[in-house]
Amino acid sequence: MNEVKKDVTELSSVSEPESSNIEKLKMFIKKINPKIATIVAVVMIVGVSGYFYRGLFVAATVNGSPISRFAVISKLEKTSGKQALDALITQKLIVAEMDKNNINASDDDVAADIKKIEDQVTAQGGTLSQALIAQGMTITDLRDQLAINNRLEKYLADKIQISADEISQYIKDNNIVVPKGQEVQFNEQIVSQLRLNKLNQAAQALIDSLQAKASIKYLVNY
Repeated sequence: MNEVKKDVTELSSVSEPESSNIEKLKMFIKKINPKIATIVAVVMIVGVSGYFYRGLFVAATVNGSPISRFAVISKLEKTSGKQALDALITQKLIVAEMDKNNINASDDDVAADIKKIEDQVTAQGGTLSQALIAQGMTITDLRDQLAINNRLEKYLADKIQISADEISQYIKDNNIVVPKGQEVQFNEQIVSQLRLNKLNQAAQALIDSLQAKASIKYLVNY
């Protein structure tokens, strides 16, 4: 043990070039008990990993006191855990059904949907990035969600068709006055709204059916 302390002292007092220091460090490690060397290496690795990947474990610090990501997750689970879990279950059921029926969304379809959203947000004086931050989403999250929506629309295409009679009835029921010369624009907006209404109804019916047939076991109760 005294020899190890002596070697440490000698090593710490060296003021030679870095390459020489490295060689001396290698020689010093060889003299250490293999078990001790392994422990030192593990501690160093854990320490370095903890520094570079600290965001994986610590969400924030307040005056040096850490708030762990586990604490954040626990808080979120208590406040909205069931809602989030149910949403993930629903998503998994839908994706599985789309996969089974070979219903896919192309990159072009998703890109077109993102462009529509971006145009709408821009028209309101905002940006897509700001809108995503406000929703706590990333562009990847948006793409994934739009891909699922696109696949769902294709799967339910025969259930969300809109007829001319339905457009006329919607205008009548809602006392809409269509300005002359703007019939096309108004019709497109009405069709979009009616399709969305039908899609929501058909999607809910599908989800209810999938849940009834699925084996869902809750391992955590919120």
